[in-house]
Amino acid sequence: MKEHIEKFLKYLEFERNSSPSTLRNYSFDLRQFAGYLSPPTETDPGGAGGGHAKTLRREIATHDVDHRLIREYLGHLHNQGMQKSSVARKLAALRSFFKFCFREGLVKKNPARMVATPKLPKRVPNVLPAADLNAFIDHLGSRPKSTASDFPLMLTGDAPERPRKRKGQSDDSIAMLPRDRALIEFMYGSGLRVSELTALDVGDLDWRNQMLRVRHGKGNKERVVPFGSKALDSLEHYWQLRSSLLQSQGERGDGVAVFLNNRGTRLTARGVRRVLKKYVKMAHLDWNLHPHALRHAFATHLLADGADLRAIQELLGHASLSTTQRYTHASIRQLMEVYDKAHPRA
Repeated sequence: MKEHIEKFLKYLEFERNSSPSTLRNYSFDLRQFAGYLSPPTETDPGGAGGGHAKTLRREIATHDVDHRLIREYLGHLHNQGMQKSSVARKLAALRSFFKFCFREGLVKKNPARMVATPKLPKRVPNVLPAADLNAFIDHLGSRPKSTASDFPLMLTGDAPERPRKRKGQSDDSIAMLPRDRALIEFMYGSGLRVSELTALDVGDLDWRNQMLRVRHGKGNKERVVPFGSKALDSLEHYWQLRSSLLQSQGERGDGVAVFLNNRGTRLTARGVRRVLKKYVKMAHLDWNLHPHALRHAFATHLLADGADLRAIQELLGHASLSTTQRYTHASIRQLMEVYDKAHPRA
């Protein structure tokens, strides 16, 4: 089975052009399943040559796996306390793997197709109000206001002390502010996934028409999305900082990537998450602000202001309209909250 898994991963990488994140997830899920099928059976104290102890494992061939064995595995994951969404993801990986094996003639049928997907609860994304999110972006990096009316969800108090700089670590809390504002403007202003944001190259920017060419990891699909005047202004301010970073790093700098870290190389998704957490902490907010929350806010706020659902689908790059329709529930929920708070007969 391990050889078949490696063959499947190469198929995903070279023929399906899957993203590194997809390859990493499939690799982990399938190897975890193979490990479950091959538990330790006994220990040989001396090994074949009388050396170190060796753990023996029971190998199960790919064609010997049936739907009962997969159900047993999923039950094991459930008993371990794994969330239903994670169990469903692992089942999806097994379905894709055995579908590949069936096409290659390695199995006679796909056993994972006979296993039902765990019923998942319909989650409505939590979305920050437009006024609060805009106030947060406008005051990015500044001290919090002292009144709730100036910043509705901001907790009052003095700004936290700047953490002490460790040896060999640069203090980029202020120096990288132009970059941080630009990347937040692009995530909220264009609804980009964090992977799409970090993958942006200089050639993907159309400054004159304010358009972006965006590539998504699922099949490396492309779409064109606009960006607004706020994003353009922040990009122009950041470009001066970007030039300085590249100049200071010389040949080590990444002249292709749009968003750089303080070492002049391409910013990572983890780096973007750290940026958001940093400014939320600086503002004394209790928000769980992550990159996808800005994408949710982009879609919900467009919908609330009358944008067409099909247009939002195109902007987000959703293959199915049903995925985009989640935001209608979020918008309706926000309207109900406003109604409950404001109407005297609610």
